Amino acid sequence: MGATLPALAEELLREIEKAFCETSHVPDDLLLALKFIFGASAVPALDLVDRQSVTRITSPSGRQVYQVVGSSGKHYTCYASCHFCSCPAFMFSVLRKGDSLVCKHLLAVYLSQALGSCQELTVPDKQLTRLLLQEEEEEER
Repeated sequence: MGATLPALAEELLREIEKAFCETSHVPDDLLLALKFIFGASAVPALDLVDRQSVTRITSPSGRQVYQVVGSSGKHYTCYASCHFCSCPAFMFSVLRKGDSLVCKHLLAVYLSQALGSCQELTVPDKQLTRLLLQEEEEEER
């Protein structure tokens, strides 16, 4: 889980993980709590998880990033370790306005971690570097 999430949000994600491990589903009360804490990001994030849109990309050096295919089909890079997503909603709602804890992509990463539903991809270090540089070049355009 991201180190910068409020303790209550981290605890909720741990409870979701525990419940899912024990029963293979998330109880309604935890889903309501998810909606209460994360607001409008909760339902779209659950949809992204259901569609298996989250991929953890790792390299032999141990580096890892998450790539989430958004509802528009665009790929966004998320860094769970530092609580960051490359999408415009994260830049605006989380960083600029401060009215959201996370965007739907980052929440989908946290939920897929809790539910054990990340797609896994291992790539060489050079390929991971190219992937990240490509993302940076697209943002500059």
